[in-house]
Amino acid sequence: MKRDREGPAPPSSDLTRRLVLYGTEGAVQRSRDFSRRTLVGWQWLPAPDAERLAVAEDVLLMVSELVSNACLHAPGGPRELRLRWNGERLRVEVSDASPDPPQLRPLADPGRPGGHGLRVVDRLARDWGCEAEGAGKLVWLEVAAPMDGSAAIDRRAFGS
Repeated sequence: MKRDREGPAPPSSDLTRRLVLYGTEGAVQRSRDFSRRTLVGWQWLPAPDAERLAVAEDVLLMVSELVSNACLHAPGGPRELRLRWNGERLRVEVSDASPDPPQLRPLADPGRPGGHGLRVVDRLARDWGCEAEGAGKLVWLEVAAPMDGSAAIDRRAFGS
């Protein structure tokens, strides 16, 4: 069984962490765990106050939604999760093999499961979108830095 690989941050002004995903089994939980570890390293967690904790939990929820959508709608599931942090904004990217862009479904009965994930992303993210990547696509979202500004880049922790 192939295992996920965490890649080093490439040299740039941004910090980037990568998680290569194989298949759909356990992909959402592995992505959440990876994202949580990354946010801890980037000092988003543990949060000193409730507002900062809420931002971090929102990020984990949105990671779950993007990875879940790739598991459900893309052949082979998600290929890679990337987190990019430049000190002002966090960008979450999920790539997959499907060229079909995600679409917001019409408002549905909120009591019924399914079909609400992109609506959650649309409401919580500062911005989100989709772009072609090879024969597939990359779905991304951006979140502003926590309001207290204490999430900082410590490049020593990432070899940058």
